Amino acid sequence: MSPAWPAIMARAVENLRAHGIDDPIRDARLLLAHALDIAPDRLTLHLDDTPDAAAVDRFNDLIAQRCDRVPVSHLRGRRMFWGRDFTVSAAVLDPRPETETLVAAALALPFTTVLDLGTGSGAILLSLLAERVDARGTGVDLSPEALAVARENAQTFGLDGRAKFLQSDWFAEVSGSYDLIVANPPYIAAGEMAGLAPELAHEPRIALTDEGDGLGAYRTITAAAPAYLNQGGWLVVEIGHRQGPAVSDLFLQAGFRGVRVIQDMDRRDRVVQGRWRARAQTGGFTRIAL
Repeated sequence: MSPAWPAIMARAVENLRAHGIDDPIRDARLLLAHALDIAPDRLTLHLDDTPDAAAVDRFNDLIAQRCDRVPVSHLRGRRMFWGRDFTVSAAVLDPRPETETLVAAALALPFTTVLDLGTGSGAILLSLLAERVDARGTGVDLSPEALAVARENAQTFGLDGRAKFLQSDWFAEVSGSYDLIVANPPYIAAGEMAGLAPELAHEPRIALTDEGDGLGAYRTITAAAPAYLNQGGWLVVEIGHRQGPAVSDLFLQAGFRGVRVIQDMDRRDRVVQGRWRARAQTGGFTRIAL
């Protein structure tokens, strides 16, 4: 007689724990639900079902890949962000909870047009458009594979009429002007890559590091953004938690006013924002908690 699902789950949890997975019970439950093609919150109702050999094989394969530190979101092809279940893949950066700090900061600002630089899955842009029903936006990315994921998400959420996507190296193919520009650019320094969590090895390197000091994208964005912002428009970017002063200085040098560093729920610097005014900037920046 084949083992029941609880016994199969228990072995999977032990295997995940032995491979250093932080929350093996959570991951095993999510992956079993995926193997059974049911919603995670329905899993308990199916644990007494007789295991099907094909489903057991699917589950064991998922567990093996998770032990190799493939992210759960990649295995499931889904990631919850700002209350919506986004399609994700190895072609896009996995949307993370701390990036919701950027969404919250942007939604506190007035805008009807938004440009999302390095859109990836479209999580930031589409979350903003879903909440601001009179807004329209453009997401740009260098990767055609990432843009395909973003377009799929726009269609899923019924936002393809208000969101367009463009292949571009930052501003290279962008035209027009916007009330708001947002970006979660690669901000990990090349020298820090070796010390990252193993899961990040499965994400697109181009979305993680600029292969330099981690500030290269901010130099490009802050220098070019004023040409694409309406007067009084806003630039809002995610940063690494030690980059607040350096990125704020780049905003100030570019002429942005009212520069703020916003902290995430862990009280770490996470977002820098500034307003474009066509006159010289004076003063420094302020730091606020979300």
